[in-house]
Amino acid sequence: MSTVQPVILTADQDTLVGFYTSLFGAEEIFRVPDEGPAFYLGLRIGDTDLGVVARADPGTDAAPRILLSIRVDDVGETLGRVEALGGSVRRGPHDMPWGQRVAHISDPDGNPVNLTQQVPVR
Repeated sequence: MSTVQPVILTADQDTLVGFYTSLFGAEEIFRVPDEGPAFYLGLRIGDTDLGVVARADPGTDAAPRILLSIRVDDVGETLGRVEALGGSVRRGPHDMPWGQRVAHISDPDGNPVNLTQQVPVR
């Protein structure tokens, strides 16, 4: 288990879990309860854990206060699958001077996510 674990609250757990599973290869590693509809799903993406909690009213009044940054092998390829999975593209890929290609997306619940890929420093 990760020392620090982001947890997302959502009214549509199936859609959100499907998004992270299809786009990033997330695997379910833990669920509460063990049977039936889950309140909590623990997902693993690479070497990191992400929690997804089902909540009828997760609240939408406050501005986002957390940003997920997920390293991928190919930002362009990953970006091309975002909208088909219910997410949206906020800004296309751009190379940063510290050696990352970054694209900004939102998951189906509107949570901000950065896609990052290591690239040679110019």
